[in-house]
Amino acid sequence: MLFLEQPPRFLFFTGKGGVGKTSIACATAMQLADDGKRVLLVSTDPASNVGQVFGVTIGNQITAIPAVERLFSLEIDPQAAAQVYRDRIVGPVRGLLPENVVKSIEEQLSGACTTEIAAFDEFTSLLTDTALHADYDHIIFDTAPTGHTIRLLQLPGAWSSFIEEGKGDASCLGPLSGLVKQRAQYKAAVEALADPLRTRLILVSRAQNATLQEVARTSQELAAIGISQHYLVINGLLPQSETLQDSLAKAIFAREQAALAAMPAILRTLPCDLLQLKPFNLVGLEALRQLLTIRVSPLTLKADKPITIDAPKLSAIVDEIAADSHGLIMFMGKGGVGKTTLAAAVAVELAHRGHSTHLTTTDPAAHLTGTLTGSVENLLVSRIDPAVETERYREQVLKTKGAQFDAEGLALLEEDLRSPCTEEIAVFQAFSRIIREADKKFVVIDTAPTGHTLLLLDATGAYHREVSRQAGGPGLHDVTPMMQLQDTKQTKVLIVTLAETTPVLEAVNLQADLRRAGIVPWAWIINQSIAAAPELCSPLLKQRAQNEVDEIDAVAHRHATRYAVIPLMKEEPAGKERLRHLIQT
Repeated sequence: MLFLEQPPRFLFFTGKGGVGKTSIACATAMQLADDGKRVLLVSTDPASNVGQVFGVTIGNQITAIPAVERLFSLEIDPQAAAQVYRDRIVGPVRGLLPENVVKSIEEQLSGACTTEIAAFDEFTSLLTDTALHADYDHIIFDTAPTGHTIRLLQLPGAWSSFIEEGKGDASCLGPLSGLVKQRAQYKAAVEALADPLRTRLILVSRAQNATLQEVARTSQELAAIGISQHYLVINGLLPQSETLQDSLAKAIFAREQAALAAMPAILRTLPCDLLQLKPFNLVGLEALRQLLTIRVSPLTLKADKPITIDAPKLSAIVDEIAADSHGLIMFMGKGGVGKTTLAAAVAVELAHRGHSTHLTTTDPAAHLTGTLTGSVENLLVSRIDPAVETERYREQVLKTKGAQFDAEGLALLEEDLRSPCTEEIAVFQAFSRIIREADKKFVVIDTAPTGHTLLLLDATGAYHREVSRQAGGPGLHDVTPMMQLQDTKQTKVLIVTLAETTPVLEAVNLQADLRRAGIVPWAWIINQSIAAAPELCSPLLKQRAQNEVDEIDAVAHRHATRYAVIPLMKEEPAGKERLRHLIQT
């Protein structure tokens, strides 16, 4: 493995949920420990299962891994860290400020940025504690901070006054007021991250176009702030040997090879390791020791058990939607789960059934929009460009609020507007101009903001201002977009996920986030399921299918009130005929 050649003291693994960061970090820690190094493995991943992988309880204290000599682990619970963080800020003002103000502060501190900043606050000491460094040859981090978080820590030290004076919009600056470490310690931590002699960042991806594009953006973002020692690991590649008698395996292999051939140029310059897809769940020492190898012991293949999936098809979901004749249909989920494709499939099917339908998407892949535009009767397709909408929003805020700031305040505001929330806010303001069409037709929206962002918008009055602007004046409409989203008679939210541990957990967290905003998801869709695919011959795919059964069962019986399962398709579902085929399959 190239990323393991002459490794520095710190190794950071980063990438989207479900790509295998935790498994690769654990396998790396084991290999270094087996090579005679003392290793500390630290996880700050909200979906971390390091303890489960090793079969021990770890928690927020350094714990020896009994089965692996010289290996120790520490799990920083980001949710617990974030709660302590919130309590530290909100506690002193509770009872002193009006309840609506307290709730607004709490919501400012409920987003993903708070969790990440709180976790970074926790592990900063690990990057700067020289006594700890003397005890370990390597410290491995499962999940690295984003470029946005690091830039926040590099800003001027005026966070508290900036927030108290109400200069920031709904964003990530709120959490900064609770940082407890000294700025000198943060500076030292950031310097350690940027030093290639001390730190190596491993970007973990799958051989999928969307995932590789996101990894490329991450690499560019981190390089721009001086963190440039990057390695690339592409995980989960289907071996060509599995394609001999399996048409689905052949299709998967061809898609992966095409994605690798079209890899973004910035990734081609990085040292790159390719890891084959394994047939087993990566839990336990035997499985981990095989992760970084090419050959897999035949003893791990246990695919003889029959696979039975008796799950509803997407057609049943569409039947219920179509019965209302109109309404707002919103698709939500993490990147890479297929939201855009499913939104298009449902919109095409509704239009085919004779319903006037408007599909609006933020999909950067223009080929999908191009395929549908003008080609389906009853269907209007529009595309919202997130980059254009975000830049428009930033310029508007900088022109109004930014005009009154000094250089330090302007720097804070500009970083404030780079927060993950900003794009959601900007895009949803564009979406909100279309929402009212749902009174008379179906409006299908691909990609919606999280519950946290929706609450921020509502708290800051952005919804009400937007409604008044559309109506031509205040008081002409009583129903705001937030109220419309909360009304299940008008809006159906569909959560899209994959039948894998991390994507399902992320979907569960998204559902809780939405419920906090008073929005109850209407249905779940499990996309690209191998278990639901017919006629599997590949032993590896059969075993992967068996691994999905528990996740599908959890969605069906614990998380969703209604759900559908869509099989992994041999061909990319583009064009109206293939999209409609998704509904019936």
